[in-house]
Amino acid sequence: MCGIIGYVGSEQAVPILSEGLKKLEYRGYDSAGLATISNEISLQKNVGAVSDIISSLNVSPGKIGIAHTRWATHGGVTKQNAHPHASASIVVVHNGIIENYESLKKELVAGGCVFTSQTDSEVIPHLIEKYYVDNLEQAVIAASKKLEGSFAFLAISDKEKDKVVGVRKDSPLVVGLSSHGCFFASDVTPLIGKADRVVFMDDYEVAVAQGSDVKFYHYLDDRVVSKQSSEIALSSESTGLNGFDHYMLKEILEQPLSIKQACAQDFLKLEKIAGEVLNAKRVFFVACGTSFHSALVGKQLFSDSQKHSSVILGSEFDFSNELLNNESVVIAISQSGETADVLSAVKKAKEKGAKVYSIVNVVGSSLDRYSDLSLYLNCGPEICVASTKAFTSQLVVLYLLANALIGKAMRAKDDLMELSETLSGVLPYWGEKAEELSENISKQRDVYFIGKSTSYPVVLEGALKLKEISYIHAEGMHAGELKHGTMALISQGTPVVMVNPVDDSFIHTLNNGLETKARGAFLIGLSEVENSAYDFFVRVPKSVFPALMQTIPLQLIAYYSALKLGRNPDKPRNLAKSVTVK
Repeated sequence: MCGIIGYVGSEQAVPILSEGLKKLEYRGYDSAGLATISNEISLQKNVGAVSDIISSLNVSPGKIGIAHTRWATHGGVTKQNAHPHASASIVVVHNGIIENYESLKKELVAGGCVFTSQTDSEVIPHLIEKYYVDNLEQAVIAASKKLEGSFAFLAISDKEKDKVVGVRKDSPLVVGLSSHGCFFASDVTPLIGKADRVVFMDDYEVAVAQGSDVKFYHYLDDRVVSKQSSEIALSSESTGLNGFDHYMLKEILEQPLSIKQACAQDFLKLEKIAGEVLNAKRVFFVACGTSFHSALVGKQLFSDSQKHSSVILGSEFDFSNELLNNESVVIAISQSGETADVLSAVKKAKEKGAKVYSIVNVVGSSLDRYSDLSLYLNCGPEICVASTKAFTSQLVVLYLLANALIGKAMRAKDDLMELSETLSGVLPYWGEKAEELSENISKQRDVYFIGKSTSYPVVLEGALKLKEISYIHAEGMHAGELKHGTMALISQGTPVVMVNPVDDSFIHTLNNGLETKARGAFLIGLSEVENSAYDFFVRVPKSVFPALMQTIPLQLIAYYSALKLGRNPDKPRNLAKSVTVK
């Protein structure tokens, strides 16, 4: 992985590909490159920032080309391992993992192919070259049948200078349509402002683009596939910084609006899903990363509505689905709708006859299409790798769904709309407190986050935010578990962030915090009320949904701590926005 862009049409490809690479940066990467065809193939790639690679471009102009941002999976971060990869006449960019690449490579080397990289991806152009006679798509189809694993790739050839062929299996690929040409991309974001309409490819499909014309095939049986396109409703403004220094801060401050947008649900659909949940013998949440934390909140909200549920990590679903059957409901949560482990879990759930409902941001994504019904976050594009507004939008949808179980969805919506107004008023205060606290946090090696009940998933998320963008080791845990091991790590000055709402858990959490303070901890309290135990206090207004309100000051603490350390909060090292490989 991580990002693909391609173009064929009547305009020059290099400016389109360059802009596409910039728009793909948010997915995370360590190297990038592009290839065009004029009279012959012209290819350039390197390790480093997209801006540096673009500024040193020296490729031939042409009206066809492909480009890629790479996040290393097979082979180190080197120029040789960057994409595109080429054989004699074929050039390819690829996302995914070719699981049988070693056996394919051995066979190709025996046939005389010379490899220049350590990647699994390089087998693809050599395999296409092996099958090429006089038709690129036929060679691509033949090669695709030999590949095992997950892949989305684009192929071009200097023998057919007006054609781009794209293939999808278990890795996202979309086709953009315009009057002047066809585009390919890993998601819709690079197509905004370029293409008018988009086609979402499905597994085992091949797209063959020439000029502004594109045809689709199913590569397992070579049949022609009829596809529907949809309008790209997003504007370039929705993906711009709009005066902010970073997308992360922009997206944090958008949350009063994104909460309202997440409330704009189809309530008939919401009630239908709630009915299926109530009738299900077993209910499972499946998610990864930040979405897993929202699922943990969802489990507690469902419990409050008298419905038991279980939460399973997408990557653990293979080992935890024995009780899944046609009386089960699976609720899959993913911002992108392309998280590989979640998609794999959903496919297995459907094989066992379970109903699958998704909570997803990207309409038309793989998860959306695989689901029986979807509830959309409606929060707009989230560009920062670290999720903020998508997480709180997930919480909103889960809160509405949990209240729909007891017939109170509309009341819950009214409460959330009021909460968003409260949030607008408190954001400046939280920003000031977070910036002040970052002076301390940014100097630390370790930070611990503790909470109980509904605040437990919140502290897990707070710790994740801090470590992923500041690179400070942070650990979130149930406050009651401190004395079972982690207390041994508390020493003089160790920051302990305690999320402590005034509820039944208040005094117990406070006592756990005091235990850390007795061992020298610097105790940071987030609560509705101040307490003399706190060395630093951040007031969190009382609300109907404390977990949502508590989350946002933790996002700001992570943001300002990263800035103090000179980190780029939008593009943390070694991380990708959309994890499309298992």
